[in-house]
Amino acid sequence: MLIVQKYGGTSVGTLERIDSVAQRVKAKKDEGNALVVVVSAMSGETNKLIEFAEHFSKNPNAREMDMLLSAGERVTSSLLAIALIELGCPAIAFSGRQAGMLTDNFHTKAKIEHIDPKPMQDALKEGKVVVVAGFQGINEFGDVTTLGRGGSDLSAVAIAGALNADVCEIYTDVDGVYTTDPRIEPKAKKLDKISYDEMLELASLGAKVLQNRSVELAKKLNINLVTKSSFNNNEGTLITGEKKMEGAIISGIALDKNQARVTVRNVDDKPGVAAKIFKELSDKEINVDMIIQNVGHDGNANLGFTVPQNELHKALDALKDLGDNFSVESDSDIVKVSIVGIGMKSHSGIASLAFSTLAKEGINIQMISTSEIRISVIVEAKYGELAVRVLHDAYELYK
Repeated sequence: MLIVQKYGGTSVGTLERIDSVAQRVKAKKDEGNALVVVVSAMSGETNKLIEFAEHFSKNPNAREMDMLLSAGERVTSSLLAIALIELGCPAIAFSGRQAGMLTDNFHTKAKIEHIDPKPMQDALKEGKVVVVAGFQGINEFGDVTTLGRGGSDLSAVAIAGALNADVCEIYTDVDGVYTTDPRIEPKAKKLDKISYDEMLELASLGAKVLQNRSVELAKKLNINLVTKSSFNNNEGTLITGEKKMEGAIISGIALDKNQARVTVRNVDDKPGVAAKIFKELSDKEINVDMIIQNVGHDGNANLGFTVPQNELHKALDALKDLGDNFSVESDSDIVKVSIVGIGMKSHSGIASLAFSTLAKEGINIQMISTSEIRISVIVEAKYGELAVRVLHDAYELYK
């Protein structure tokens, strides 16, 4: 089998853990498998590098930040290759450039455009374990680029697709995908299997096991994706094609604390106004999530939407650029609670159970958003974890 493995920052957080990963990789290689191993920076290293940059500038140059931040993964890949060689397992470390990872030109949030797999294929033919620095590539000008937060997952999935790997295993500090965060609800249950669509929703809604761009790419490339722990040998969770509709109606509940609400009051209630507002936000690369518009008075309306908390100030600045024809309010003391399940497609009453459950606890819903397999609500931050627990019980996800 050709296996692509990815190890996150906590899995390679110390020299002892890198040694443990090397032992695991060698064992898999000794079984007769070919392996490509994608690694993140050691836990805390990326934040440390960011702090170094911010010592000199509060708004460091994006190109230079990519040069800086890509160093963490290169360190880990080299250390793991050295550890493997010392164990008698032939290995070679590649940077993103050496692995043939070509991206667009958008520094700090680059997108993968193409992978030339030949350098990795040649090393595999020589019987080596290929250790790739994740999170990075190069653009058409030869500049180093990074893929954004969680980019090592994306690197692994893309490499698995380029090499036509049999499976892509994502190793983290948790042993799979749970019905919700076990730290919030101890009765959370690990899932053996989940569909791409469900995992994509959960990943984009705050579940931190996998990065949503990597799940989306896995679905596009039809990659068998497995998430498991690097600290035990438990079976993980397989992310694959759509589950049978007769299975569980709800697969999981996610809590996203990185939310802020913006309300724009006294907006002219006429065509083109909303388009102008959201174009300004789009031009500033601000990710708008839930949107609601209420009809006001005298030809005016109120427009509300949510953005990530860390983009709130940028969103407010963008709205200032539109002038003073309306008033803007914001609230960062909110969270988003989401119910996800492919069974929603064929079952009724899912939304009414959620709303009645929250109402019984006195939890007021401020905004609602739905898709074919997801219901999301905005509530006060202080009720977020309670909402997760009561909904988890209401849908009997502990069974």
